[in-house]
Amino acid sequence: MASPKFKDKNIDLLFEAILLLENEEECYQFFEDVCTINEIKALAQRFQVAKMLHEGNTYQQIEQETGASTATISRIKRYLNYGAGGYKLVLERLKSNTQN
Repeated sequence: MASPKFKDKNIDLLFEAILLLENEEECYQFFEDVCTINEIKALAQRFQVAKMLHEGNTYQQIEQETGASTATISRIKRYLNYGAGGYKLVLERLKSNTQN
């Protein structure tokens, strides 16, 4: 469940817009307009770190493959284990999509 401090009408609108995207190409178009390239790359790196942690990779393996700092890896591990559950939700869905 999202934190009440985090939730507001502007974020709701953003998420509603994201849910309207129908494919990867539309995601590229939308996020290129909404974010800088560095912001998109940072989000992608964080998600890759979460995926690798979920798969049981070591900090050293993750650092080498993604270039993320150990501080970033540690922070993401904390969210993966004690956060709102978003990483686990999506990672499990991706895993089941790959198996189908």
